[in-house]
Amino acid sequence: MVTFADLYDDRFGLAPATQGPTAVSTEALAPLLGRRTCRAYTSEPIAPGLMEALLACAQSAPSKSDLQQYSIVVVEDAGQRQALAALAPSASWIADAPAVLVFCADIARSRRITELRGHGYAANSQDSFVNASVDAGLAMLACLLAAERVGLGGCPISVVRNRIADVSALLALPPGVYPVMGLTLGHPAETPPASMRLPPAIVVHRDRYDSTNLADELAGYDDRRHARQPVPPEKQRHTDRYGVREVCPWSENVARQLSLPERADFREFLLVAGFDLA
Repeated sequence: MVTFADLYDDRFGLAPATQGPTAVSTEALAPLLGRRTCRAYTSEPIAPGLMEALLACAQSAPSKSDLQQYSIVVVEDAGQRQALAALAPSASWIADAPAVLVFCADIARSRRITELRGHGYAANSQDSFVNASVDAGLAMLACLLAAERVGLGGCPISVVRNRIADVSALLALPPGVYPVMGLTLGHPAETPPASMRLPPAIVVHRDRYDSTNLADELAGYDDRRHARQPVPPEKQRHTDRYGVREVCPWSENVARQLSLPERADFREFLLVAGFDLA
């Protein structure tokens, strides 16, 4: 039986600070602690009844003030799927995944509901944008975790925002709706490794935010991660500017990515798409 210490080591490359939960609790938590992102799927389709259940699980996620400000586009048509894959070439597995969903923040429906009830709509703001985006993210996570509980694998896809205007046009998204992320699902064709996460000492704060030991903790994490999951040359960011390193730590690769702007047209698109970010 896999122990909590095994799962913890697999996720962080560290021993847990405590003995951890009971064996029963560990077994219950194992699907979450041991989860993997899956990008390779068999050709076996997902049964319609199961997909209906997964979508129901998505809609069971928490929602800010019960406003439910999100929509889910299920991309079923083969031509639509190929077109979406062409707009996100770095996520090439979209074309062959048995299921492709796009989770969207949606204030258009909220505006329409308000109008149907004869009230003025005054909630188009940065706060509403964040609330709707978080709602979409929570729904996606609920769907993904439900899929993994029944033996499927999945991968969230943020690159749908790389060409956000084209993706929105392809999916016929109206003003007030934007694609937050995609999600591919299917029966795993392989068992990918668990992605090693930052140590809790960096991420978890007690009572007050404290990053005093960030540099030392990060150095240890870089070493542990490189030992298990080295960044290969083809995964190193912006090699045209920074070159290829024999040892490219996680923090170096992240710093490279964040040193150049991404999706510079995102805010402009949102404004054109009807989101008031004032």
